[in-house]
Amino acid sequence: MKLVLASKSPRRKEILSRVTSDFVVRVSDADESYSSDTPLDEIPKILAERKALSVEMADDEIVIGSDTVVISYDNKLMGKPKDRDDAIYMLENLTSHPHRVVSGICVRSRDKVYSTYEVTHVYMKSVSKSDICSYIDNEKPYDKAGAYGIQEGASKFVEKIEGDLDNVVGLPLKLLLKILKDEFNIEL
Repeated sequence: MKLVLASKSPRRKEILSRVTSDFVVRVSDADESYSSDTPLDEIPKILAERKALSVEMADDEIVIGSDTVVISYDNKLMGKPKDRDDAIYMLENLTSHPHRVVSGICVRSRDKVYSTYEVTHVYMKSVSKSDICSYIDNEKPYDKAGAYGIQEGASKFVEKIEGDLDNVVGLPLKLLLKILKDEFNIEL
């Protein structure tokens, strides 16, 4: 079976390439809207499934879809920031308070679709506004949920995580490998 990553994220591609180079990327154009009454932890699972279902696939392919959201301590969804002010707001909200990063994952073959999600708790230190602004100006976090990349300069803001670091980066690799093995009989 050939693997297809239904994502334009360079971070997901990098994570998957740690276990195999035998995959192709097909960018999904799936609708990323959702109902306001959707439970926040379910949103990335729903979006991952839409991504996996939206790309073309051959009979000998397995498609992987994924989506990641950040949910603040006060249960607000933190997607990708719209602009600098939005990024500042997000990081001010996320520092000093624990938050959760939820990545949905969907694996699809011709005759099976399996979807679930992974949750990682992230604890950030108290960070000054000037440090937040410096991070935003130097790292350009506009393509990242919650306005930060833990694998980049934001790692200095993180006190600890509970769960899978790859999940925070954008693809819960251990979970993906388990799904491929247990549900699709594929070992990487």
